[in-house]
Amino acid sequence: MQFIREPSKKVPVFAEVDVLVVGGGPAGLAAAISSAREGVSTMLMDRYGCFGGVISQVGVEGFAWYRHKGTTEAGGLTYEFENVARALGASTPRTESDSEALDAEMFKYVADSIIRSAGIRPLLHCYAVGGIIENNAIKGIITESKSGRMAILARRVIDCTGDGDVAANAGVPFTKRDKLSWVTPVFHCRGVDGKKFLDFVKQDLKPTFADWSGEWSVETGGEEKDMFSPYLAKPFNDAIKDGILEKVEGIEYGGSYGTVSPEGDVTQLNVVFISGVDSTDVKSLTDAEIKGREAVINAIHVLKKYVPGFENARLRNFGMTIGTRESRQIEGYYRMTGKDVLNQAKFEDSIGIFPEFIDGNGVLRLPTTGRYFQIPYRAILPQKLDNLLVAGRCISGDILAQGAFRSMSCCVLTGQGAGVAAAVSIKEDLSTKEVDIKKVQSALAKQYVRIF
Repeated sequence: MQFIREPSKKVPVFAEVDVLVVGGGPAGLAAAISSAREGVSTMLMDRYGCFGGVISQVGVEGFAWYRHKGTTEAGGLTYEFENVARALGASTPRTESDSEALDAEMFKYVADSIIRSAGIRPLLHCYAVGGIIENNAIKGIITESKSGRMAILARRVIDCTGDGDVAANAGVPFTKRDKLSWVTPVFHCRGVDGKKFLDFVKQDLKPTFADWSGEWSVETGGEEKDMFSPYLAKPFNDAIKDGILEKVEGIEYGGSYGTVSPEGDVTQLNVVFISGVDSTDVKSLTDAEIKGREAVINAIHVLKKYVPGFENARLRNFGMTIGTRESRQIEGYYRMTGKDVLNQAKFEDSIGIFPEFIDGNGVLRLPTTGRYFQIPYRAILPQKLDNLLVAGRCISGDILAQGAFRSMSCCVLTGQGAGVAAAVSIKEDLSTKEVDIKKVQSALAKQYVRIF
């Protein structure tokens, strides 16, 4: 590899805040809101032109689709996001669960509204490219944007990038598997006869979660097998068998759909899966985006030919970016395990509970029994660098546990825990490693989060 030497230069300081949250997805929104509500100055930045992350940028609307009768949850901002979206006309009830399907486009506005009301300082179109480190503690970050190279100084930084970009660039140890989970180009269609399509689903497909087990070798707990799932795979299998759809190595077709609107839109079509993609590698991402869009067009041709109601369908839009399930996992002071998730693990430093729910890497467990586990603060506390916290799908854990905490509502939970912990540590003048976890738990409880 060739290198050039970049000359050193002075970098202007763009802002100084108490808490800087990098990444404005479900985890980042929760971290910034909970931090601001603790009374410290908070900035939230994102690389795109909107907040909302996998919701508004990828197009995944199933925010808490795991929720069924008997599910036990932490509450907190998860419910608030759903309630605000509902009040602003930005959601509809999910078909397969007791939850809201969030309108991906409208959620951009929902996020803006919540940020404004919380008094958060927003910053969009801005990348974090390096950490400012002194005495093994983070003091802020270096950014790149249309305004050039700038510094943001912060007493605490929360990495909610999903890929652990800030932590990795600052030297925090992490793991990353050689074979990562599938990525998905989510898309939306218009011009669909919704009634005709839903009649076909109800009368012909009759999909349940057992279909995932048969088609994708997904291991379920058994109680899920007869429950309805918006599963859509048979048309793609038939098209491959008929020679209409070419079977390409590294691409799988079939998955699920989201909302079917009265206007003829079918959203969150999650039916193209691409393997071998590393979302921390720019070339790999580029290839996946281009390959994914081609696969989506192929999928629409199949839907038009094989699915009643889709005869006149056309693309409404692609997600703004590919949907990533897995990349880096930071090394925290505790590494969560699948055993923790499936055995109701308890921790003295819990920052919240989450239902016994796993969705990923060939395992599905829906939380229908009321069982839940606790998430320890140590799992969001990275090793080797103080005053940095990490929230979202890249916290410390093994791959089975990651199938639980990558859920958007669990990202909200770890984000809320990180935001409150950062604010409490500032008010107590203690580092994130030294913060009094009892005071963090008390503050979280006041924000309506169930801890134990």
